[in-house]
Amino acid sequence: MVLLLSNLTAEQFITPVLLSLQVAAIALLIVFVLATAAARFMARAEFRGKVIIETLLMLPLVLPPTVVGFLLIMIFGNNGFTGNLYQTLFGSTIMFTWYAAVIASTVVAFPLMYQSAKAGFLNVDADIESAAKVDGANSLQTFIKVTLPLSTTSLITGAILSFARAIGEFGATLMVAGNIPGRTQTMPTAIYTALQSGNMALAWAWVITIIVISFLMLMFIRVKANS
Repeated sequence: MVLLLSNLTAEQFITPVLLSLQVAAIALLIVFVLATAAARFMARAEFRGKVIIETLLMLPLVLPPTVVGFLLIMIFGNNGFTGNLYQTLFGSTIMFTWYAAVIASTVVAFPLMYQSAKAGFLNVDADIESAAKVDGANSLQTFIKVTLPLSTTSLITGAILSFARAIGEFGATLMVAGNIPGRTQTMPTAIYTALQSGNMALAWAWVITIIVISFLMLMFIRVKANS
């Protein structure tokens, strides 16, 4: 391992690591808010077409990354409505930027957070929430002071799995953000480039880094579940 890392410069190794952590952290914040809100609504709401909406929310989990990337290009590319509007307002493109990587990571990580949060909310006894409202709490206060604390384990699990999914995203990220060293090159795309160029030292360094991060996060989930 020491010999492996001796051929690397600090900048070569750390830049994709920091960018991956940055992208995954921002994606997690977005996913946590949006998926938690959606899960809370879907856990209690009953309406026609609910199954279709939920299927659409979960779809990125099973779609090939290239399909997700293609759809994101259609939406955020220069010819897409959102991408065209952004370019008109700000004079720049969303494509091939680090925040395009955030968008891709957010989309693929959303279903994991949503499913975990919804499972947690469904396990909360509705009578407990009703009792809080009888005692004078409004819906927001009940959600913050009763529902969220009782769903903590599920929310933490969803957050960790979402972060792990975001930090490992490759296909969609490569299509919408590219693989520009120092700008949009995350660890997965950096591993691909290093492998293609035969730089096994760099490839192994990033592979080991992702494995260690993923192992620690999964171990935390297991410890939390057994505590």
